[in-house]
Order: sequence, then C-alpha cells, then structure tokens
Amino acid sequence: MNPRGIPGFRRRDLIKAGLTGVALSTLPFAVRMATAATHGVKIGVIGSGRVGSAIGRVWAQAGHEVMFSSLNLDHDKKLAAEIGSNARAGTPREAAAFGQVLLFAVPYKALPALGQTLDGLLKGKVVIDACNPFPNRDGEIANVALEKGAGLESAELLPGARIVRAFNAIGAETMGQAHEQPGQVGMPIAGDDPKAIATASRLIREIGYDPVLVGGLDMGKYLRPGTPLQGEHSPDEIRKIAATLKP
Repeated sequence: MNPRGIPGFRRRDLIKAGLTGVALSTLPFAVRMATAATHGVKIGVIGSGRVGSAIGRVWAQAGHEVMFSSLNLDHDKKLAAEIGSNARAGTPREAAAFGQVLLFAVPYKALPALGQTLDGLLKGKVVIDACNPFPNRDGEIANVALEKGAGLESAELLPGARIVRAFNAIGAETMGQAHEQPGQVGMPIAGDDPKAIATASRLIREIGYDPVLVGGLDMGKYLRPGTPLQGEHSPDEIRKIAATLKP
C-alpha cells in the first residue's frame, strides 16, 4: 500500500529501502554492531524508564552514543555506568542538545511541559515518539490525543520536531529483545517526513526490528495498545492489518 500523507515518496524508493532493510535486519547482531559503529549516531533518550532504557541500551551496544535523561539524574548515571562507554547521563535539555536523533519515552502528560522546556532544541531533529496516551494516567491531554490522533498531537506539542511514531504497540516487557531473532518482529511506524522515516528505520533495523511504514502521522492513532496493531506481529502481518485501517 502507498503511505498516506507522505509527500515525495515513490514506489521504487520504498522497494529499494525495503530490500536494504531486509538485508540489514537479518545480519547477525555483531555485524550490525560493526555497521552502526562506523555510522554512529548521537541519540538523546528523554525518559529512561522500561522502554527508554531498553531501547537505548541496545542502541549503545550497537555502537551509537546514547545520553539518558529523566527526572532522576542519579538513576540515569547508574544506568549509563552499567551499560558502558557508549552511554552517558544528563538532563533532558542536555540530552536534547546532544542527540542528533531523540527518543521520547515518557508519560504522555509530560509532553506539553517538555515541549516548552526544550523549546528551540527540537527544531529540525528526528524525534522517535514512543509515548502513548492513557486517560487514567495522563488526564485530559490523553483524551485530546486519542481524539485527534497521538501522532498529530505529538507534532503540536513538540514544535519543530520531525516526528516518527514507533515503539508504541509492543509491550515494554519484550522491548529491546528483537536483536536475538532479527527481522522476525515487525515495528509499525508512522511519519510525514521521508528523511526522518529513513533515519528512524535504520536505527530500528539495527536493533533487530523490521520497520513497516503504515502511513503518515494521521495513522499514528493506531500505534498504541488497544488497536489491531497491538502486540508483536511479523512484518507481513502488520502490512495486512494496516491495509484494513482508515486514516
């Protein structure tokens, strides 16, 4: 299916990217680590809970420089020390300034304040949005995000960022384990910026997931628990499910 709402994409570009991704995702993790080490990216992780720490850990192990941040700097320093030389800790502003790519993995209610705190630091940066709105935890902002769609709402709350939604539909308990069987688990993603999608897809493949673009940010509403895309699916299963969904 053609991605919805994504200007500039051509079918042959997607086919080429897909074939490259399949080849990379099936390589042994040690080989992908060497590849990442020669093309390392500085990644700022905003939110170092179960999701942020699991993904950031594997990126660091794959050769990228990762800065972890949260409301608990002592926790982040311990996490970085445990992971090793490619990991460090800082404040959210320091992580946002450090990262060429940012991963947001915080409760959705934290996004409005972060958008203000990090004002000016997000412009033009690829932001992988792993945040899910839950009304019982996040309050009214979650209701807004559910009604509008989390992808579109995140774009408003984090102005200037080139957002790609990912890591939203898979449970935290298995997050970061895909490198053990690379290419077997698909990762549904959504975004409007082709270059941001390509950057996020590369990072996702390097830790063993096979990214599957389901459409633009308007389709980000399906990347959360409680939708047909919830849970672990093969890449082909994700494509079949996504073909039945409406923007």
